Amino acid sequence: MGYISTTIQPPVNYVQLFILFALLVFISASVSVDNCTVSGCKDHGNGPSVRFPFWLRGRQPDHCGYPGFELSCSENKETVLNLPFSGIFFVKAIDYRSQVIEIYDPHGCIVKRLLNLNFSSSPFQRRYEYVKSYSLFNCSATESGNGVYPINCLRVSAAHPVYAVDSTRSMNFLPPLSSCEKFGNVSVDTKSSYDPNWDLALLIKWKAPDCSKCEAESKACGLNNHTSVGAPTIQCFDFPPQGSSTKQIVIGITIGIVLLVVATLMLIKVYHVYASNKVEKQNQAMVEKFLDDYKALKPSRYSYAEIKRITNNFKDKLGQGGYGSVFKGNLSNDILVAVKVLNNSKGNGEEFINEVGTIGRIHHVNVVRLVGFCADGFRRALVYEFLPNESLEKFIFSRDAKNPSLGWEKLHIIAVGIAKGIDYLHQGCEQRILHFDIKPHNILLDHSLNPKISDFGLAKLCSKDVSVVSMTAARGTMGYIAPEVFSRNFGNVSYKSDVYSFGMLLLEMVGGRKNIDLRAERTSQVYFPEWIYNRLIQGEELEIREDEDGDSNSRIVKKLTTVALWCIQWYPADRPSMKDVVQMLEGDAESLSMPPNPFASATSINTSMLNTKKPLHQGGLTVIAE
Repeated sequence: MGYISTTIQPPVNYVQLFILFALLVFISASVSVDNCTVSGCKDHGNGPSVRFPFWLRGRQPDHCGYPGFELSCSENKETVLNLPFSGIFFVKAIDYRSQVIEIYDPHGCIVKRLLNLNFSSSPFQRRYEYVKSYSLFNCSATESGNGVYPINCLRVSAAHPVYAVDSTRSMNFLPPLSSCEKFGNVSVDTKSSYDPNWDLALLIKWKAPDCSKCEAESKACGLNNHTSVGAPTIQCFDFPPQGSSTKQIVIGITIGIVLLVVATLMLIKVYHVYASNKVEKQNQAMVEKFLDDYKALKPSRYSYAEIKRITNNFKDKLGQGGYGSVFKGNLSNDILVAVKVLNNSKGNGEEFINEVGTIGRIHHVNVVRLVGFCADGFRRALVYEFLPNESLEKFIFSRDAKNPSLGWEKLHIIAVGIAKGIDYLHQGCEQRILHFDIKPHNILLDHSLNPKISDFGLAKLCSKDVSVVSMTAARGTMGYIAPEVFSRNFGNVSYKSDVYSFGMLLLEMVGGRKNIDLRAERTSQVYFPEWIYNRLIQGEELEIREDEDGDSNSRIVKKLTTVALWCIQWYPADRPSMKDVVQMLEGDAESLSMPPNPFASATSINTSMLNTKKPLHQGGLTVIAE
């Protein structure tokens, strides 16, 4: 679909534009120098200092660091590192010369975290120069002896202690552990402590970017701003002269900026008005052209004054999202609606066009219905049917008695409805619609608890005769994003990415919890998908909920679990289509075959990526342009 644009002759000549450009470059460079100075979470220089390749969210812009090296500050001013699939750690120290970072568990149980450590989506890896291996034992009675260490933070109860035993020592020199059963091995960094029950730290390192040359020359390391294609490169800089404080630098830069701003204030004002008007008129023209082409689909168009009347001047707020706020409204014929008012500071109208253009052409019982929209200048809103039971997230994660968990029969009906809705997006429309944000929060429930898929702000459209889309950046929500969306080494992005997200959603429906839960009572249950696969393959009872049992419920649990594990296969080509998923959910549980182990595939991919730079698996799908 093409869009028109308006061209306006600016009331600014080329000399003025050149002066303005020079001023903006100077200001931008000055601010960049100041914002990228060494920072930290604690006052007076306490705690680790943060500089390239790391950057501190909230205190430094992301261009000050390297991709994947984001840090943040906790409420207690601890430096926080968030590792994908492994959770949050606190940073104790950073050795920039050796490129080693020392991290520890916020809850003081690094041994528990070591059992489920995963570096597959981070630039870090374990440092093994100074490690000692321990075997972990779960015991039914108290044990003692030289070389047997109690791990209090892992014990389930006082009657069931957990011990660590040095794996390198001969069993002849250890006391007999007659009441114990081994359940795992961990490698502990001995540079911190030899006793695994102490508050240990974990040493991890990074190879890229390699700033060792800069460190050896006593120079600062940073991104090379002249890199145009491929991975970002680095270069060395001289540190500021000794004795020149950050405060003095800021004062000098501020005086220079003020003098230049005073000299060119009127020029900036004129140009700002011109640029703002031009961009806004172009955005409005793009939206109006889209809406003109869209008239045939006939949703109602409201003015902003009508939106205010419908929502009673935005009185009843239902929620807040990344792109705006949602309010409860009432049409003239007493029909309740939900009005999503978009932030005018977000984007250039693309999210509005994306959602209206996608959901406006959809008519399905399991997809939320668009009643109308507002495009009144820069004010934009979307009007949906009102669904009184809010989102599925409220029911499957709630511990509140007011929101009881759903029965297995109802969960099965909801799962089938969601699958049919996604299948309709993939196969039932004139163009294939890829949602890219399937999660419990985006599944709304009507008065009869029938599911409806919502929030198409990240959706993409493509022809039904193609399977794969190109994508410049990952989109979606952590925990539900398919591996190929992160890296093309895992395959191409296609409608199978929605299948993966649906599988993760299905597992959360089964477990009644987030798939990654560091508060799990048993360390083996921290990553729920792998835990439930291991029990299923060993033929053990799943024991999902203690308040419900019976053969019928057991069959539903097994069916939902088996289908979910098929959906989260590592390679896109190994996942079923949504049409097949619907058939599996509606069929007999006993006829379902056991899926391959997706976690074994993940491990083999991680190993292969270290040894090759070639794509590992493409699934036979050809990449097409968006």
